Amino acid sequence: MPGSEDLRLPDEIRETLYGHLEDLRRGFESRGQGGRVGFGERPAVIVIDLALGWTDPKYAMGTDLESVVDGTCKVLDAARQADIPIFFTTMAREEDDPKNPSDLKRTDVGMIQELGSDSTMLDPRLDRRPTEKFLVKKYASCFKGTDLHEMLASLRVDTLIVTGCSTSHCVYATCREAASSFRVIVPEEAVGERCELFHLVNLLDIDLGLGDVMPVEEVTGYLGRIKSARPVRSVG
Repeated sequence: MPGSEDLRLPDEIRETLYGHLEDLRRGFESRGQGGRVGFGERPAVIVIDLALGWTDPKYAMGTDLESVVDGTCKVLDAARQADIPIFFTTMAREEDDPKNPSDLKRTDVGMIQELGSDSTMLDPRLDRRPTEKFLVKKYASCFKGTDLHEMLASLRVDTLIVTGCSTSHCVYATCREAASSFRVIVPEEAVGERCELFHLVNLLDIDLGLGDVMPVEEVTGYLGRIKSARPVRSVG
């Protein structure tokens, strides 16, 4: 499980909690929630905030997200082979940005990422290409204050594959906003955060009410089918 050691579930309650979450799932499903949105025909991938400030534990907000980066890279490999749109984001402030009331919740000034700092640079393992859009955002949702929705609409995207961090903040906020316009797909091993409990609860909430949470292997299989279904272009 990715995350910070001090924010993981105690071993003695992990099995009980996982069982309770499954009970919750069945309870909500019995009330008519948790149906499947399924895949559409025109997908795009978004990689949320897998910048060094979040993937390198030396930073205030950094943690062990190695497995999340690995899962995301598998999705990216399949997306690039299928030639579908890919978007990356980072979260940063500019020097002249006013402080938010929520800044009062942070006692470590190092947690506020400044635009252009090393902490806002994408993790090099993602190997972003020049043709893959890079968005700088100031809020949790990738849609708020950006033109992401307009770009997806111009590409006629109907399915948004969401990867990155953090599950309980930027991933959840993005899924919440995307769900009104797109089929939301979350590859389970390609999202994560520092706190194991927050990750599990928000992932369940997404799967019950916003989109489909599924193994990376299923998502890459879908992207492989998208690639195979595309007509071969003749040369000359």
